[in-house]
Amino acid sequence: MRNLFKETFVPFSTEEIFDFFSKPENLNLLTPDSLRFRILSALPLEMKQGTIIDYSIKLGAIPFKWRTEITAWEPPFRFVDTQLKGPYRVWIHEHTFIPKDSGTIVRDSVSYLAPGWIIEPVIHRLLIKNKLEDIFDYREKKLKSIFKDND
Repeated sequence: MRNLFKETFVPFSTEEIFDFFSKPENLNLLTPDSLRFRILSALPLEMKQGTIIDYSIKLGAIPFKWRTEITAWEPPFRFVDTQLKGPYRVWIHEHTFIPKDSGTIVRDSVSYLAPGWIIEPVIHRLLIKNKLEDIFDYREKKLKSIFKDND
């Protein structure tokens, strides 16, 4: 299993940040345009444990349908989305929101396995690792831009 970990501090309350993340349509704001990310499920969705969300993305020239389930829902501190169908063999994304000083630490922890079985290490190194890091770097910049301190 591979792991990706990212933390971002934003100067807003945990409740405000969790509310933003509890709306799937806001994923569009945090996803690079190059992925051509679209939510296929009817919106608005009520987020809770058991909610299923269908998306489409493009990795390079290859389109993928992606289905996730909310497998943990603990407002306003944590939720987990787990891939049921998609481009990865395994994708478990834990979102944690930690109150800190006068804001929130947004923590993304992703456990995943790229496709390819025996050649997974090569696929990961050549195609997946840097792309995922770029996506989460973009996400961090956008989050800081959306939730900047206006003082």
